[in-house]
Amino acid sequence: MKQSHLLLSKNDYWVRPYFKKYKKLLALVLFLGVLTFFSAGALMFTSGYLISKSATKPESILLVYVPIVLTRAFGIARPTFRYIERLGSHNWVLRMTSDIRLKLYQALEKDTQKQTKGYQSGSLLGMLAEDIDHIQNLYLRTIFPTVISFLLYTIIVIALGFFSLPFALIMLLLMSSFLIFLPLLSLTVNRARVYRRKELRHTLYNDLTDAVLGVGDWQYSGREGEFLTQYNAAEQKVRTEDERLNRYTRFESLVKQFLFGLVVVALFVWAGNYFAGFGNQAALNWIAAFVLSFFPLIDAFAPISDSMRELPMYEDTVRRLDQLPRIEDNVNQSGEELLSPKNTIIQFKDVNFQYHEGQRFILNDFSLTIPEGQILAILGKSGMGKTTLTQLLRGDLTATKGSIEIGEMSIYDFVGRQSEFIGVLNQKPHLFNTNMLNNIRLGNLEATDEEVYHAACLAGLKEVIDRLPEGLETLVEENGKRFSGGEQQRIALARILLQNVPIVIIDEPTIGLDPITEKKLLETIFVTLKGKTIIWITHHLVGIDHADRVIFLENGKIKIDGKPAELKRENHYYQHLYQLDTYE
Repeated sequence: MKQSHLLLSKNDYWVRPYFKKYKKLLALVLFLGVLTFFSAGALMFTSGYLISKSATKPESILLVYVPIVLTRAFGIARPTFRYIERLGSHNWVLRMTSDIRLKLYQALEKDTQKQTKGYQSGSLLGMLAEDIDHIQNLYLRTIFPTVISFLLYTIIVIALGFFSLPFALIMLLLMSSFLIFLPLLSLTVNRARVYRRKELRHTLYNDLTDAVLGVGDWQYSGREGEFLTQYNAAEQKVRTEDERLNRYTRFESLVKQFLFGLVVVALFVWAGNYFAGFGNQAALNWIAAFVLSFFPLIDAFAPISDSMRELPMYEDTVRRLDQLPRIEDNVNQSGEELLSPKNTIIQFKDVNFQYHEGQRFILNDFSLTIPEGQILAILGKSGMGKTTLTQLLRGDLTATKGSIEIGEMSIYDFVGRQSEFIGVLNQKPHLFNTNMLNNIRLGNLEATDEEVYHAACLAGLKEVIDRLPEGLETLVEENGKRFSGGEQQRIALARILLQNVPIVIIDEPTIGLDPITEKKLLETIFVTLKGKTIIWITHHLVGIDHADRVIFLENGKIKIDGKPAELKRENHYYQHLYQLDTYE
């Protein structure tokens, strides 16, 4: 087994940095945690004293008035501090996990093709869901409770030292048995089991995810029974490991109960002897106070060994995440303003690209310059690299050789910032199950309602909005099924207008539309995006006159390049394509 990653080391990238970032909130959470258990212990302490004192039939209620008030005060303080501590700790964790999720998405997005081809779908989903939960639980179930318990441990030993130094040392050893010895023993005994269980669960998660994604293939091949048999066998292995861990947990729980009982007996014996030495009945009232005060602390000390047992799982999670690229490597750390391109001239210089080593090159020593503000139409057969070209431009794919620049700056300098410069209008834009206003506002989350409405009108949606009873507040429904294909594209176009980027990629937005709708949509697109650099991927030549320039890709190179009118007049191959495409 590989050496597990050491949590909270100086090189840790996913856990340790957030202690510094949210240190004030962390200090508040730990302080509130200590106050919670202090209030619980103080409640039992004053209650024990009050019960003993009341049993001696005091001559006046005033003799027990102070412990009555303290009992009420600590009774209110305990749940109050507990509630505030829970709010604070979950606020801390939610802030942290929000940052981690953003960092994780950016890490997966960076050099996407290289990173994702080594992962199964289930593995990626596991990172986005399960591993984030593990880090969240690391804080809530391990780090916070452990730190709070050791703070209480230190306070208790110091407090007992004021009464009796020898007994304080005895309690130091007794409490260390379930704060130090049992957790370390649990970690040592169960480390391999926890790793094995996590690996089995991870494999099970991968298999199930891949099977669900390919459920049709299982059904068509008539092998669903085989899948269920394999899945049940894998699930049984996970259950076996769970049972082994549960068996140890039950044994450990029995040992902890015995040790807690030993501490209570030791407290009772010491308090009895200590206060009996005062030789008066009043001193004996403190015996129950000291003994009962320890019981609430069981809730603070008992979970430590359980949480430590899960530490290998958290270590493995952090190790897996640390294998992802670090976003800071591509971010200006000096505090200086991030550089932007001088212009939007796009240059492909001797670019080669292949999806896998040994396969054919989709682009082969490909060079292309796209001037600022030009409308470039890219034609070509399927698989000739039209969409690949735009994915390389956005940094979604990495060129095997050569360079790609925008305004004399490499596109890899914009990783994580592509949306500031490039917008995309796809064949099937994704619309969310929310209203039209929110779907369009995705282009610019800071946009006002008036700006959203203006963008919608520019995209040709005014008549659509006017006839809807709720206007922009109308629910789009999942995948925009409430609207026609042309209307969905107009919503996506309004999103791009709101985004206000200098470069727009249009990837066959009219596919599947009727000719009239197609013509109107193309006119709207090119009128509203006038002045921007447009890269238009298309299979046919309807509306081609909107383009300033047309190129035809074949075998990784440019076969045809020129203005539409010139090509129609001079290029026989283009003339043939035009006749085929416009033939009715």
